[in-house]
Amino acid sequence: MEYSVSSYLSLPEEPGVYQFFDRENNLLYVGKAKNLKIRVASYFSSPQNLSGKTKILVSQVEKIRITIVLSELESLLLEAALIKKYTPKYNIRLTDGKAYPLIRITIKHAFPAVLTARRMEDSSSVYFGPYPNASAMRMVLRTLRKIFPFQSVLNHPKKKCLYHHLGLCPCPPTFTTKEEKQEYKKMLKHLTDFLDGKTKKVLKDLEKEREENAQHEAFEKAAKVQNQIQAIEIVTQPKHHAFEYQTNPHLREDIRQKEMESLRTILEEHGVEINLPRRIECYDNSNIQGTNPTSSMVVLTNGEIDKSQYRKFKIKTVKGPNDFASMEEVLTRRLKHTEWPYPDLLIVDGGKGQITSAKKVLEKLHTNIPLVGLAKRYETIITSDFTEIHLPKSSPALQMVMRIRDEAHRFAITFHRKLRGKSTFL
Repeated sequence: MEYSVSSYLSLPEEPGVYQFFDRENNLLYVGKAKNLKIRVASYFSSPQNLSGKTKILVSQVEKIRITIVLSELESLLLEAALIKKYTPKYNIRLTDGKAYPLIRITIKHAFPAVLTARRMEDSSSVYFGPYPNASAMRMVLRTLRKIFPFQSVLNHPKKKCLYHHLGLCPCPPTFTTKEEKQEYKKMLKHLTDFLDGKTKKVLKDLEKEREENAQHEAFEKAAKVQNQIQAIEIVTQPKHHAFEYQTNPHLREDIRQKEMESLRTILEEHGVEINLPRRIECYDNSNIQGTNPTSSMVVLTNGEIDKSQYRKFKIKTVKGPNDFASMEEVLTRRLKHTEWPYPDLLIVDGGKGQITSAKKVLEKLHTNIPLVGLAKRYETIITSDFTEIHLPKSSPALQMVMRIRDEAHRFAITFHRKLRGKSTFL
């Protein structure tokens, strides 16, 4: 999105990256902000408070281009990528001759290490950045190391280090199998993709890895990958700071209300008649090679996870891996429990097939409850007439739908794993 300098007060109050251009459309400067409107306004509302170099920069700005992101971490990564790609002259000048910090990965080594650097002096390494300052770079590494543990020294001793016991270093020199080496290199690949801004690709690869582990009954590995997925989603979500809660004690409730209103508005725009979805139920089936099929029902009440309302089902009438028939059975059994409050919205994990199965049950029981499906692609909601709704990751509605879908998946796998464990020892 582009703005003229005179319209800087109309910028959104969102996290993101801003770019300043001169009259000839030359890029002058790239910066990041937790709040784009406040940060950009600081340049133009009080020019008397600016330093000499910054005053010169501001005097040349004719156009502002912004990119809204979901979190401070993503704004750091995007800012670094733009500085590296375009080398804006004022980003260089405002550093007073100091080199920007870089992340260096010794990718061609037997056991690659993740290091820091000031200059690209090693042709056998890959570099990410430059970052605006060392603290920003350290924040990126500190955050990502909790998700993708890595060694951070060139010559790691052949024993487990302190960071290993903190869950931050796998200590590659102690690996004894080919599989361990491959796992570490896979971890580094996810890390480099993330640093390269390929968040969606990393999530997609991890989801595939999680499903493959589950299919091979490697449940511990599947759970570990799921934890990585959830961690990525957490660090790339918008953050709300303590000051916001101090000024508005009801901030959390307001956020949840906004999510519910956003979802209702979007569904109504696509022909779904729905009240404010104060109670949402989401269903997910789980089975491995057709054994111990289960289904989970998780509930959001006023936008919040409500575990007291969760229910789990053993599939009784379906033989083999049949998601559609299982969905019919579970919804039929659930809707016959009239003592349970009916939801304002039903969400099924899946696409047209699962929606068709759910519609059969609603029609058979003469129950008029709004119904949608959430396809494997997180950004796609499918209505009961098979209209696809694609939402940006920043959508409050999508954030709420993803939250309940992930919780349904976690709850279903946990229950299924418990049943598998019991059957193993019977």
